[in-house]
Amino acid sequence: MKMRVAVLLAVIAMFCAANAQKCPLDGLMSSLTESVASAVLQKVTLSCITVPSRGYKAECPKGYKVMCCSCTNPGCYWNISNDQTCICQCAKPISTTVNRIGVIARCCKIAM
Repeated sequence: MKMRVAVLLAVIAMFCAANAQKCPLDGLMSSLTESVASAVLQKVTLSCITVPSRGYKAECPKGYKVMCCSCTNPGCYWNISNDQTCICQCAKPISTTVNRIGVIARCCKIAM
């Protein structure tokens, strides 16, 4: 079966290459691709959650990936570790409880 499909695609490619204008099968292939993509996308859902933490890192639950992070202290910056953890890093040590560090992770997963 795979060999038949490969031969068919080779014949189509040769036919279309010989016709420098528009290949008559382009429209068919385009609409087939669009209908398959549309059918797949109708079954896909994006599920997102917010994970706050009072420490220097916030970790997404299993199956979720970090989409973005935010540090609650303006003197800090964040980075993503292993696609699953937001980590805040501060240039100066945070010593007062008023300026306690916190991090917020936005975690998402795609499901079908």
